[in-house]
Amino acid sequence: MIFNQHSNFEGQHAFLGASKYSWLNYDKEKLEAAYRRQYLNSIGTILHDLAHRCIVNLVKINKNDRHLVQLTLLNEGIPQGLIDANSILETLSPFVNDAIGFKMASEQILYFSDNAFGTADAISFENNLLRIHDYKSGITPVHMDQLRIYAALFCLEYNVKPEKIISELRIYQSGQIIYEEPDPELIRSIMKKIIDSDKFLNKIKKEER
Repeated sequence: MIFNQHSNFEGQHAFLGASKYSWLNYDKEKLEAAYRRQYLNSIGTILHDLAHRCIVNLVKINKNDRHLVQLTLLNEGIPQGLIDANSILETLSPFVNDAIGFKMASEQILYFSDNAFGTADAISFENNLLRIHDYKSGITPVHMDQLRIYAALFCLEYNVKPEKIISELRIYQSGQIIYEEPDPELIRSIMKKIIDSDKFLNKIKKEER
C-alpha cells in the first residue's frame, strides 16, 4: 500500500492525537478546558515578550490599551475567544509601568555557573536597593522562592553581601502585587545551597567523563 504523505505535519502532535491519549476519557466540558489550556504557555510567552519590548522602549501602557493586547495575541495565532484583554491589562500594565518607573532592566540573565542561572523579568540595583519583579500571566499560585533564587544569583554574580543591602521582591499576578523584603539570612542560605549544589553537580559531571 502506498500511504498518503503529510510532510507539513511532521514533528507535530494533534490535539486529538495518540501521544496524548487522555482525551479519550474527556467529556465535552473537559475537552474544552484542555483545548483552552494548550494555549496558556504560548500566551505567557507572548505577553512576556510584549512586556519586554514595552520596557526597553520606555512605552507605558494603561488599562485602556486593549487593542494592543488583542492585536499582539491575534497576530501570534491565539484565538479571539481566549483573549481577555481587560484581565490581562490589570496585571501587565502595572508590571510594565513600574519597571519603567524604577528604571529596571528587562529579561536580565543572572549567572553563577552553567548549572545555576536564570532570567529575571525585571531587575534593578541602585543605592543598595535590589528590586526584582516577576510577571505571571497564569492563575496557578506561585511561590516567592523563584525571586529569592534570583536575588541569591545576583549576589553571587556581583559579589554583593545580602546583609549589606535591602531587597524588594514583587510578583505581579491576577491584578495583584505580592511584596516581600526577604531576610538576608534566607538569601545567604540559598547562596550556600547554590554553591554546594553546583560543586556536587560538577563532581558528577567529572565522574561521567
